[in-house]
Amino acid sequence: MQNEKRQNVLFVVTMILMSIYLLWRMIFTLPWDQGFLNILFGILLVVAETVTVLTTFELFLQKMQKERTQLPFPTIPPEHYPDVDVFIATHNEPVDLLYKTVNACTFMDYPDKQKVHIYLCDDGGRPEVEELARQFGVGYLGFPGNKEAKSGNLNNALSKTSSPLIATFDADMIPQHTFLMKTVPYFLLSEFIEENGRWRPRQEDELDDKLKLGLVQTPQSFYNPDLFQFNLYAEQEIPNEQDFFSREVNILRNASNAVAYTGSNTVISRKAMEEIEGFPLKTITEDFETSIRLQQAGYITYATQEVQAAGLTTTTIKSMIKQRTRWARGIIQSLQNTRAIFSKKLPVWTRITYLSSFLYWWSFFNRLIFILAPILFALFDFQIVNTSFWEILIFWLPSYFCYSMSMRYLSSNIRNQRWSQVIDTIFMPYLIMPVLLETLGIHERKFKVTNKNKGTGRQWMSSLLYAVPHIFLLVLSVAAIIRFVDGKYGLALFYSSIIIFWLTYNMVALFYALFFMVGRRAYRETERIRAQEDVTIHHKAGNMRYQAKTVDVSEQGIALYVSSPIYLPQQTTVSLVVKTDRYEANLDAVIVYVKKDGKGWRYSAKVQPVTETDKRQYMQIIYDRKHSLPEQMNLWDTAYDDMLRNVKKRIVQPRSDQRTMPRIPLQLPVVFTNGASCTLCSFNYRFFSVTGLQGDISAGAVVTFYTKSQIEVVLQHTGKTAAGRGEVLLSVKNIDDIAERGLIDQLLDDLSYPHSESITREG
Repeated sequence: MQNEKRQNVLFVVTMILMSIYLLWRMIFTLPWDQGFLNILFGILLVVAETVTVLTTFELFLQKMQKERTQLPFPTIPPEHYPDVDVFIATHNEPVDLLYKTVNACTFMDYPDKQKVHIYLCDDGGRPEVEELARQFGVGYLGFPGNKEAKSGNLNNALSKTSSPLIATFDADMIPQHTFLMKTVPYFLLSEFIEENGRWRPRQEDELDDKLKLGLVQTPQSFYNPDLFQFNLYAEQEIPNEQDFFSREVNILRNASNAVAYTGSNTVISRKAMEEIEGFPLKTITEDFETSIRLQQAGYITYATQEVQAAGLTTTTIKSMIKQRTRWARGIIQSLQNTRAIFSKKLPVWTRITYLSSFLYWWSFFNRLIFILAPILFALFDFQIVNTSFWEILIFWLPSYFCYSMSMRYLSSNIRNQRWSQVIDTIFMPYLIMPVLLETLGIHERKFKVTNKNKGTGRQWMSSLLYAVPHIFLLVLSVAAIIRFVDGKYGLALFYSSIIIFWLTYNMVALFYALFFMVGRRAYRETERIRAQEDVTIHHKAGNMRYQAKTVDVSEQGIALYVSSPIYLPQQTTVSLVVKTDRYEANLDAVIVYVKKDGKGWRYSAKVQPVTETDKRQYMQIIYDRKHSLPEQMNLWDTAYDDMLRNVKKRIVQPRSDQRTMPRIPLQLPVVFTNGASCTLCSFNYRFFSVTGLQGDISAGAVVTFYTKSQIEVVLQHTGKTAAGRGEVLLSVKNIDDIAERGLIDQLLDDLSYPHSESITREG
């Protein structure tokens, strides 16, 4: 509560200071006597500042009301849960992608699972998708011809089903098992009331028409790093770029009932959809327009904060720009189609929110103005702000400081001002024109499905072409700063500090854009998700069993942590049983590399589920969890840290792990049965590396020693040395026999924890 009060005070102070600053800029700083171009750019700069600040004010006000706009979550008796139709919309996505989504939907909890009706809504009418539906025992609603894009597909599904609630998922969005139980109860708020801490059915005179719930939207979430995280080597530093909207902005819009339906991870009222005559046509963002039309019909659209499903985000720069262009054009289209900003069917506060939504898409034009303004002044002698250094310090500095602090409170550490400007700078050259054309009524009507194929993103030279506008602006910024500081010393440099600050600040964002466009090579076909689950390892040699914990899991591989090294021969299949509280999967595994990990060892393996049931269980082990990517920013990470990390990662080539056996360090003197001796330095089950060889042992010679437990170890001199260490390699000739007799762990114990004296030929 204290933090909330402090936050609200800061918001109010910021709005007062920023309002004073904007009034000062409009009244006293425009260059009316400096010629047409100076006046034009001066006005554009003031407009850009004003639009940016006012759209932020709207979010500040929403944030101040956030706690008062949360709906209570009711406890509903099982028999009152209604039937639900689950629509999985697919266009041309591969069957293996759909498999994971359909599989997860079949595992969703519900009091009576007979009331959950799952449908694959296929607007391609593909036989392989129909076969997938048959395989899982779910409904198939084919809609060949792709008429009216996603809206036509979903409207077709609406016409052939009848449940009072509809859950919608995109083809790649994998729900958690709790999805329905975390969303459906909200729709029964109008029928249940809380009394003395217990929920009971409302009496007829207690029914509440104001609780007409149209949809419940859970956050869009992604289990793979987005391009900002991946290309900028920031997977552990920043959340997904879309988290700011899904987990912050859309939640804030509960206050004005302007929550956006984002097309997936949503439950919708059929009655509400019938009232607005189905999913709207003639728009490329049918989801966003659906939510507006529901609000105009008097329904509540509600956003929850807890992630209940995750999918794939775009993995190529080209597809990301196309996706963002479609969003920009579609949202402006939908605002025009519904006249949401001027609609008398919507409250004033909702209309203000939609005005802010419209103005947001002009932030990219604003970013261009903010980058050009100091360049025009420093490089081309434009006078677009008529003021003095001290006036700027008085009016701008306090407001800018408070504004930066308020942005941190606003975003709950999901986003800061620096990253907002980096993202806007990256998208800027490619969104200004589509936003302008759409605003002028020059529409794009064709719906394009976003490409999420990782394999198409490896040509970095073609991606770098997207950086040409950023390189041009970066060159201008460097030229501007060189020209501006030339010949300036002492106080002259001090008075120039604000322009130098803005040029440098913009250059940082432009460097980010350059690194982003250069990209980064993707080595993995499937994503690794961190998870700690119990694993039993079974190796048939000696019928050995070990207990381990998963480090991370993926569709093709698994990493395991064990406290002590274990013998798992290379190129040999071992059996794994991965078990969670809900799922259990049997996997065939082949170890691909081993490395030391803290006090223990990490084994990484390629895996394959043994049966179809194991595959379904294993998919749930991987995906029925919160993703392991950051949900908040690393607050200690600075722009300097980011730049340094990017430079280092791009210069130093990654070194792949090649070791398939653990290399266990030893310092153990031994005497062989023939009287020769040496010191065992390390052991990886197949080889010992040794030093100090003495006696009759040459290349190819075979020698024997006995451990303290009388285990016979037969070695052969390989004639080779360990790379970089000068240690001779002796191969273990009878390691398979030792393993078959179940003595492998005892051997390791004897080698690692010997008596103080050396192991001799007598054992």
